[in-house]
Amino acid sequence: MDINPLGDLHQGRRQFLLTTGAAAVAAGISPLVGGGPAGAAPAGGARFGPVRQLDAGVLNVGYVELGKTRGRPVILLHGFPYDIHSFEEVAPLLAARGYRVIVPYFRGHGSTTFKSPDTPRNVDQAAFALDILALMDVLKIKRAVLAGYDWGSRTADIIAALWPERVKALVSVTGYLITNLDVNKEPLPPAAENAWWYQYYFSTERGRKGFEKYTAEMGEFIWRFNSPTWKFSEATYARTAAAFKNPDYVPIVIGNYRWRLSLAPAEPEYAAIETRLQKGPTIGVPTVTIDGKFDPFTPAGNGSSYRKHFTGKYNHRTFNVGHNVPQEAPREFTQAVVDADRL
Repeated sequence: MDINPLGDLHQGRRQFLLTTGAAAVAAGISPLVGGGPAGAAPAGGARFGPVRQLDAGVLNVGYVELGKTRGRPVILLHGFPYDIHSFEEVAPLLAARGYRVIVPYFRGHGSTTFKSPDTPRNVDQAAFALDILALMDVLKIKRAVLAGYDWGSRTADIIAALWPERVKALVSVTGYLITNLDVNKEPLPPAAENAWWYQYYFSTERGRKGFEKYTAEMGEFIWRFNSPTWKFSEATYARTAAAFKNPDYVPIVIGNYRWRLSLAPAEPEYAAIETRLQKGPTIGVPTVTIDGKFDPFTPAGNGSSYRKHFTGKYNHRTFNVGHNVPQEAPREFTQAVVDADRL
């Protein structure tokens, strides 16, 4: 989940390297056949289309694409502990409205792998944004509507704030989620801290071992806590849990949450970007923000707690769902994307 940031406690630099010996998938756009890296999610995981693979930046990215190639681009970004299936109903709905829809796995998820075993498994918030920009470049997408929740909201917010020329419009669940490391050092009221228990668990060696041992169980537990009114099936969860078998999944998740708690220094290569992000840059692109009424992390309201961060055309909505808004309310989320594009 995203809202309260974290980081990495691993001695300074996060040099999480692949030890499985899995080679990067061949370059170029092609449907993924077989399985990707050892232990990665099966290729046909997405019911809404074949998973394609494409070299972009340091990654070989797994993604689903729907709609016409010349359609208006929309990039849908998932959160933790979720995957591209959060958009399995949203994506076809948008494609039917004329959009070219791209739904990528984040680093460490599903069939997205690092091209080199020697590449540091960096987890700073900037790394995720740069991954999406690299994907846009390779797909020759100059400008797109970005829509996400949780980690996806944070990533989309960063791109909209620092690279607004790349963003036609923004849909951001829970509003402004750019991590402020200093703010995250301050304590919250006990009830709020309790909701973030797993972040503190992940900051310990016991937590790392527990997450590694009980990866699927942890994800399902968090799903139920995050979305108390969502009655998802075992099959629905299993489809997403397959994406957690990526060999980089645990290091990326643990590292990112530890980074958000300033338990390890940020990587120097992102210093210039991070300096700008720590100043809380405003977002001027047309934006629709969404709160889930039953999301335990953000009390539903009018978005007033983050309204000042959005300086362009703006609309706020509250849906009667929990944290995983696009999967719990796909038609409402789809309409929010269309409306943001029209602002």
